[in-house]
Amino acid sequence: MNRFLPRLSFTFTVTALLASISPTISNAQNQRRITAEIDYKKSAQTIEGFGASDAWICQFAGLWPDVEKNKMADLLFSTKTDAAGNPLGIGLNFWRFAIGGGSAEQGKASGIRNEWRRQQSFLNADKTYNENAMPGQVWFMNAAKTRGVKHFLGFVNSPHVNFTLNNKAFSSDGKTNLDFSKADDFAMDLVKTTQMLKKKTGVELEYLSPVNEPQWKWNEGNQEGCPYTNRELAVLVKKVSAALSKTQLKTKIQIADAGQLNYLTNHPDTAKSKQIEYFFNPASPGYIGNLKNVDRSISGHSYFTTSPEQKAIEIRKAVKDEVAKYDQLRFWMSEYCVLGDSLLKGEGRDLGMTTALFIAKLIHHDLTYANASSWQWWLAISTGDYKDGLLYIDDSKTNGKIYDSKTLWAFGNYSRFIPPGSKRVELKLSDEKDFYVSAYFKADELVTVAVNNSDDTINLDLKGIDQKQKSVTVYTTAEGKSLAKSVAAVNAITLPAKSVTTIIANKQK
Repeated sequence: MNRFLPRLSFTFTVTALLASISPTISNAQNQRRITAEIDYKKSAQTIEGFGASDAWICQFAGLWPDVEKNKMADLLFSTKTDAAGNPLGIGLNFWRFAIGGGSAEQGKASGIRNEWRRQQSFLNADKTYNENAMPGQVWFMNAAKTRGVKHFLGFVNSPHVNFTLNNKAFSSDGKTNLDFSKADDFAMDLVKTTQMLKKKTGVELEYLSPVNEPQWKWNEGNQEGCPYTNRELAVLVKKVSAALSKTQLKTKIQIADAGQLNYLTNHPDTAKSKQIEYFFNPASPGYIGNLKNVDRSISGHSYFTTSPEQKAIEIRKAVKDEVAKYDQLRFWMSEYCVLGDSLLKGEGRDLGMTTALFIAKLIHHDLTYANASSWQWWLAISTGDYKDGLLYIDDSKTNGKIYDSKTLWAFGNYSRFIPPGSKRVELKLSDEKDFYVSAYFKADELVTVAVNNSDDTINLDLKGIDQKQKSVTVYTTAEGKSLAKSVAAVNAITLPAKSVTTIIANKQK
């Protein structure tokens, strides 16, 4: 969540160019030849998908005129192409729906100063329900479904104000704000919300995340939020599980949306740390892995763990190793935007390649070092002068301009071309300086994403593709290119400097 200024993220996806036409080449002395050798015998995680959330902007953006909001939806979800084969959107297949805590109904009395960050709910303060609430968010859910999105998750920042200790959607003292005497009512409200969304859209939430970043204090009134210790979270999950068990819903509970990755493993705050072990070790007092409607996944956010590089890698390897201790457990990176670190500051909107490359590299690190099976961005749409959006719109509830970013398209180098069910495979690079490559296969198709963060043009020798094919299809994101399609000879794949490129090839038999 955006409670702090966004932190920097990594960027990767290879930028490929060289079609049947002559390649664009920089100075000869600025070219490098790199070999990437794919090892199909060393497969890693199965990819589940790539997504983003509708908070907070979609509650108003979904009320814009049809032309504008359909343009936003196409950029986020479409898998169609133009006449030249260039993608019209990044084909997200996972959508996070923000289940609000009722602060919008309270208005200024909510204590949340920014109106855009107050959130709506089907539940009213008088305990009645309004099935027509959240029309903007519901519109985007329908738009995602219409464009082929299959996976939907409802996430909660704060319990509804009817169930909190201070009747606010944020904490007064930095401790949990849920009134546990009303926890059963809160759980049932989540069930009713899930049922109403299904009635309104035909979408039955596949997942429900009842807490978000429980490690933070959430006592500043910047947005909705609620702290929890691990013990409190386990109690709540058991109550939500019991409520779901009384219905025919197939919705799974997903936890724990940790505020940063090392809370999953070994952060010093022991009451809120070691969450993988606490929730999924059968010997733990907080074990919930035996509940049939708890998903076998653990989620965390990549904030504040992106630099320095070696530390970032070590944190991610620790997550991978800890997850591997528990049978069939998967790791999701479920939220990120640039809040800022030593490499990149969150302030200042960036529609160009600097942030895009940073994010592409981060995605690469989360997928290859942490074995993330799903990767999810924070704000799909932003109005701010900040590096937190894929799309940006004017600060208006009714209409305005839409601005796409290179971060959107660089994310698309992954989301648009790596289908759910793809297996990541290991590979070796002959030269790794400012160059990051990952590869994925499904059936006979191999998808390779290369992030060239260097100032050099790179000639890539991709070993592990079927040499019987004469050419590969390439999609490049760089200055002046947004998933631009080209065709390259198998032995002449050229990646521009400062680019992210996706290469589609036949898998080696």
